[in-house]
Amino acid sequence: MSSETAAWIDSDAAEAPPSANGELLFEAPWEARAFGMAVTLADNGRFTWDEFRAELIAAIAGWEATAAPGAEYRYYDCWLAALSRVAERKGLASVEALAARATELAARPHGHDHR
Repeated sequence: MSSETAAWIDSDAAEAPPSANGELLFEAPWEARAFGMAVTLADNGRFTWDEFRAELIAAIAGWEATAAPGAEYRYYDCWLAALSRVAERKGLASVEALAARATELAARPHGHDHR
């Protein structure tokens, strides 16, 4: 992980990932995978952290503007939306292709196949 990425993740910025005692918090395996995908793509120069952060901030603002009263905020839903948007904008994948793959993976028992 680049020093730029690490500094942002460890920051107190509103869009920084949830953490406790210096450790990132993930409620489900897909959240950690989405996090890792974003870090890897950024570290490999597919997009910058500034580009990703701008999409994440927009996704969070969009959720805040449209959420029903009392709706549960789910950070990594916004993270995944931001990753999808930046991946599409950079020509890495279409939102439709990402959604189709997510549906396919979600249909697997326990998130994986045993063949």
